[in-house]
Amino acid sequence: MSAEPVGPDTQAKYARLLDGLRGLESVVVAFSGGVDSTFLGWAARQALGDRALLVTADSESYAEGELDEARRLATLIGLPHRVVRTRELENPAYAENPPNRCFFCKEELFTRLEPIAAEEGFAHLVYGATVDDLGDHRPGMVSARQRGVKAPLIEAGLGKADIRALSRAAGLPTWDKPAMACLSSRFPYGTRITGEKLRQVDAAEAFLRGLGFREFRVRHHGDLARLEIACGEMARLWEEGRADAVVARLRELGFVHVSLDLAGFRSGSLNEALLRLAAKRSG
Repeated sequence: MSAEPVGPDTQAKYARLLDGLRGLESVVVAFSGGVDSTFLGWAARQALGDRALLVTADSESYAEGELDEARRLATLIGLPHRVVRTRELENPAYAENPPNRCFFCKEELFTRLEPIAAEEGFAHLVYGATVDDLGDHRPGMVSARQRGVKAPLIEAGLGKADIRALSRAAGLPTWDKPAMACLSSRFPYGTRITGEKLRQVDAAEAFLRGLGFREFRVRHHGDLARLEIACGEMARLWEEGRADAVVARLRELGFVHVSLDLAGFRSGSLNEALLRLAAKRSG
């Protein structure tokens, strides 16, 4: 670790992470190139050396450019890197977008990773779930538990704030990278997901990113695009004609209406209806 200050509690969690990884002996890391999986891959390199392998899914549900970014980060970390094609959209149980869609996504991913681990002699699969994921709607974690996929960050007690602080101390460029959930998370549950719709959302978000926005989502509601922009960035939408440019571009992409969600960006906002329903039932 570099001289960047990290609190003693976070340092203790990091030490537990390294101990836990050493105890696994060798691992295949499900590596998206996001904040959490990049830190997990880096920690695996520190703990296990070349007894770790990074594997990234090449999927229609990931934003264009993320695969190239994952390749670049794997080179930076210094571990071998493989890419596997996943085809979750071919599974109707995923494409129909039920509330447990993420279960089928992780099933597809882990099904592709298991043969790699077996053929190349790696003892365990690991992925980058954190303690912050435990209180959210995360059906993919069910798949991981059923298949015995380890979550070393959770076992070490590491949350997102810890991981960003440790990533910054390690000099990882992802320490302040915005959260990048898969593109399928932009659709309300029950809305069928297609490759065409995913590309539509990807192009819309690429345009906003090109305008300098960092924390945002384009939620797909049929003819309506609902923009969630971080409250601290929202005012920039009205500067220099950005709002008009956004409307024009999103209409080019096939949306008829473009709305701004005044509540701002919320990660996993489409889970809010599920949580309200669960609260109503429990009440």
